Amino acid sequence: MFVLVVNIRIKPENVERFMPMVLANAREARKEPGCKQFDVLVDPQDKTQVMLYEVYSDDQAFEVHQQTPHFKKYLAEAVPLLGSRERHVYRRAGP
Repeated sequence: MFVLVVNIRIKPENVERFMPMVLANAREARKEPGCKQFDVLVDPQDKTQVMLYEVYSDDQAFEVHQQTPHFKKYLAEAVPLLGSRERHVYRRAGP
């Protein structure tokens, strides 16, 4: 299992533009055979704070995700709207 957590801070003036883009990317990612879960979570007190919680069957499934047209579009159009983006990879402990 491959889990990616992405902590995002959207530039305040870009929140309304960013959200439809990230939701479209998540919706398309959920259709990929190797994607088990893709949640877009928003801090209820601060709409500029977003967390992506992504679960893939393995590293290869995540690599496939990164090559999809919808992900490349997200990188090109949505990521420039951010103030910061931190990615953390996790793996299940134990068997």
